Amino acid sequence: MAIDSDAGRCVNTDIAAGIPPAAALFHSLADETRLKIVQRLAQGEARVVDLTDQLGLAQSTVSKHLACLRGCGLVDYRAEGRQSFYALTRPELMDLLGAAEQLLAATGHAVTLCPVSTPGGAPISVPGGAETAVPAEGGVGA
Repeated sequence: MAIDSDAGRCVNTDIAAGIPPAAALFHSLADETRLKIVQRLAQGEARVVDLTDQLGLAQSTVSKHLACLRGCGLVDYRAEGRQSFYALTRPELMDLLGAAEQLLAATGHAVTLCPVSTPGGAPISVPGGAETAVPAEGGVGA
């Protein structure tokens, strides 16, 4: 999902208008980079330079994803002189991510076979040897 660089949002206003809040939350967390940032901030506040060093990402990438997370109300910052220290605003987010990890463990990570993660509508194998055709467009989560 592209970030609207002008507004620092995870989804543009046209998309956001049609998404229920819960779907928008999960959409915001669906990006691996944002999850890495959230996981790092769960350890304590950090500056952009800290995040770029620790995660091996470009400053512009970190800044755009932080803007997205701020727009969702999940992250905020405090200024100290010329530096900004980012932190999670909602500790409940870590409970949510912990529950997601438990769900993944309980399902044997079967969610990795989700139809939307298979490009081109190719059949996927599911546990038990069954094969399911995956819609190329317009499927669940499209």
